[in-house]
This record gives sequence, structure tokens and C-alpha cells, in this order.
Amino acid sequence: MQSGGFPWLTLLILLPLAGAAALFFVKETSVRMVALGVTIADLLLSLPLWWLFDASSSRMQFAEDVTWITSPPIHYHLGLDGISLPLVLMTTVLMPLCVAISWRSIETRVSSFMAMLLIMEGAMIGVFAALDFVLFYVFWEAMLIPMYLLIGVWGGPNRLYAAIKFFLYTLAGSILLLVAILALYFQGGHTFDIVQLSQQAYAPRLQFWLFLAFFAAFAVKVPMFPFHTWLPDAHVEAPTAGSVILASVLLKMGTYGFLRFSLPMLPDASKDFAPVIAALSIIAIVYGAYMALAQTDLKKLIAYSSVSHMGFVTLGLFMFNQQGIEGAVMQMVNHGITTGGLFLCVGVIYERTHSRQIADNVGLTKPMPQYATLLVIFSLSSLGLPGTNSFVGEFLVLAGTFLWSKIAAALASLGIILAAAYMLWMVQRVAFGVPSPHHLPKLTDLNQREMATLVPLVVLVFWIGLFPNPILSRMHASVITVVARATHGPQESPTSTGQVTPVVEPVPAAQTVQSTEADRKSTRL
Repeated sequence: MQSGGFPWLTLLILLPLAGAAALFFVKETSVRMVALGVTIADLLLSLPLWWLFDASSSRMQFAEDVTWITSPPIHYHLGLDGISLPLVLMTTVLMPLCVAISWRSIETRVSSFMAMLLIMEGAMIGVFAALDFVLFYVFWEAMLIPMYLLIGVWGGPNRLYAAIKFFLYTLAGSILLLVAILALYFQGGHTFDIVQLSQQAYAPRLQFWLFLAFFAAFAVKVPMFPFHTWLPDAHVEAPTAGSVILASVLLKMGTYGFLRFSLPMLPDASKDFAPVIAALSIIAIVYGAYMALAQTDLKKLIAYSSVSHMGFVTLGLFMFNQQGIEGAVMQMVNHGITTGGLFLCVGVIYERTHSRQIADNVGLTKPMPQYATLLVIFSLSSLGLPGTNSFVGEFLVLAGTFLWSKIAAALASLGIILAAAYMLWMVQRVAFGVPSPHHLPKLTDLNQREMATLVPLVVLVFWIGLFPNPILSRMHASVITVVARATHGPQESPTSTGQVTPVVEPVPAAQTVQSTEADRKSTRL
């Protein structure tokens, strides 16, 4: 066993899982308080990682490595770098808000519902922290059942159709992911260690097929166009907390997979497929925005906006430059905050009017001024207004895209114009429209619980929008390493002829450090 000291990551994963088990032994009246306490405790436990993290290093930190199975060698191996750290923190921030927004809306099987939320939290953190491929796959699959149940048991009228569609889509991709993991094990030196596998070189033909297998799993999870059809149904039928988790965290699993596996492990195939990914991303940006313009249901509008915004993320990832990838990671976090806030706003008004139709929720500024103010803030963030968090990520993605192709950058910019159109159209009606007397019941503004749910995300919108450097500085070293591997290959030397030779044995640690330093210097130049 080798550990980096205090088992931060193990506790972050086990605490919500233990809390989920404990919920079945407490009184029904105490379930909500226990679930909220567990998620807040997990949040407080994750905060020290922000200050303890060494931003100057690209190595995995807070590492824990325990032999799980001897043959084949499978390890309980955890760690964080500058890419996974903000995603873990985003997850721990959102989960208490999901519990709080479900305080009144969930009235049946409350223990089971809260248990599903806590199991989801442990599995999501495990995905971002896993450094063994089998462990990663276990956490990846562990997310499916709780989300399936959240939609299928506590969802809307068509919940079973939406839940089964979500499950089948993601399961089909996961099977190909397992095949790719096994192929990497046999071709990468009989190891499941993600760090070691990222330092190997693979034959171009093998990279081609592995990339397709990864793409099948990750593109469905994002979801990229045209694999997005399960998303609107899942969002519309899911309870509010399920929609927040789905949009804010689960969609990021796909883009995280591209960044953690496809780019560093399969650089040649990633370059070959980059034009295809860029084209699909631009189509998703424009198509998602146009579809959002046509929606009359608030949840569907936000769901299609997610397709558009996630197109910016996949576009930035395959630009193979620092600006594009850092912008993509920033946009992953920003989308989680902003879209999570929008779905929370929809849940708040649905509790009052029992309708998600825009026509049934018109002119809320007068009866609910606090609610309308927060809705406008999240909407302006979603369209990328300067000073808000989304502007930072989209600007960096477009800057990186401009370095790759000016035409692609111009086409992607259409998404920002269309986002302004559909978000401002929604705000104009919901916040400032003139309601008919029979449309709205007597409404009350946000209570203390709802304010406590929404205000933290508003703070993050402006904090990241005005002071993005703390996040950017922590991801910088890790992004530089990914760019170097994706651009130059994992083992390129100054005397290399430019042809990559497959390697079976893992690279020695000393050689890895030297290669990383050389890659950093070449990237700076």
C-alpha cells in the first residue's frame, strides 16, 4: 500500500456511501436533515484540497494506492490533478443544493431518494479521482442505476420511457468502453494504471479502433450530436435534483473521458478525428441553440441549451492548444454552475405553479422579485455576458479555436448570438411579461431555504467571472502536460524520426519526469 498521507479521497467517496446506508436506519422525519448533513460534511471535507493542492505540479496529488486484486493487477488507486480537482469540488458544492431543492418536492420514498443522491455523489467523485481503469469503470457503471431510479421512480408522466432510453444509450457505450480498457491492458504492458497507460505509445491502427470505442462511450455521455436524443427526455421527466446532477456533473463525465484518455493515450487518432469532432461540435452548438429557440417548456429549453454549451467544451478539447483545453475545462465547471442554477430555478417555480410551460409562468418580477433577479443572473451567465463565469470559458475556447481555424471560430460564435436570442426571449416573458389574470395563482417569493440553495451559485457566477485565475492557475500545469502528450506523443525524443513505436513495458518514473519537463519547455517555446 502507498498513500500520500491523509486519505482525503477515500473519505470523500465513502462518506456519502455510508450516509446512504445510514438513511435506512433513521426516522423518516430526520432523513432530509441527515442527507443534508452528510452532503455538507462532504463539501467541508473537500475544501482543504483547494488550498493543499500544489498548482506548480502536473502530477497526481492526494494519491492512494492499494492492491485490490493481485492477478490481473487491479488497484484501488486514487489521485487528483489540476483537471479533476475543480470537477470534484463542483460536485461537492452542488450536492447539498440538490438535497435542499428536494426538501418539499419529494414526498414519497424519501429515504430511498436521498440514498440515491448520496450514492450518486460517491460514484461521481470516484470517476474523477480513479487512476485505475477497472476502478474507473466500476464507478462509471455505478452511476447508471441510481440515475435510472431517480428518473424512473420520481420522474414525470413518461418517466419509464425516459429512464430506459437513458439507460440503454449509456450502457451501449459503456460496453465498448470495457472492450477498449481490455485492449489497453494487453497492449500497454498488462497494467490498468491510467498514468502508466498514458505514457505508452500505441500503433496508429490500434489507436484508430480504441478511439472509436472511447468515442462511443464518451460522445453518448456528453451527449454530442447526433447522440443527444436521450437528453431532453431525461431532463423533462427527471425530478429537479436529477436534472441538476445530470446536466451539471454526468455530462462532464464524457468530456472528462476525452481529456483524460483519448488525448494523451491516443494522440495520433485524436489528431485524425479532430476535424470530425470539431464539425460535430459546431453542429451541436448551432443545432442546440436553434432547438432551444423553439421550446415552450423551460426544462426542454435548458436541456437543448446544454447540447449547445457542451459543444463548446468538445470543440475546445480537440484544438490541441492550451487556450482551447483550459477553456473547455473552465466551461465544464461553468456549465455545471449556470445550468444547475437554471434547473434549480425551474424547480422553484414548478413547486408553485405546477407547470414548466413558459406561457404559464409569465411576469414573475412583480410577485417574485428575488426569484426574477436570480433567474436573470443565471440567464445572463448562460449567454456568456462579460463579468460572468461562462464568458471566461467561451472566450478561451474561441481563442483556441481561432488558432486552429478562423472559419471554425466564426461558426462557433454563432452559438453565442443564438444563446442571447433564446435566453433573452425566455427572460423577457418569464420575468417581464404581462400575465393574464387567470394564468398565475397567488405566488410567494423565495423562502430562506430556496435563497440558501440559489445564492451560493450566484456567488460562484461572479467570482469565477471576475477572478478566474485561481482555477486557471491550478489546471495550467496539467493542461500543459496533456497538450504536450497530444501534440508531441508520449515518448518523442529530439533524435526521433517522427515515427512512434509501440511500447509494452511501462516507462520508468525518471524517464517520465524528464519527458514531461522537455514537453513543457517545447510547449513554452
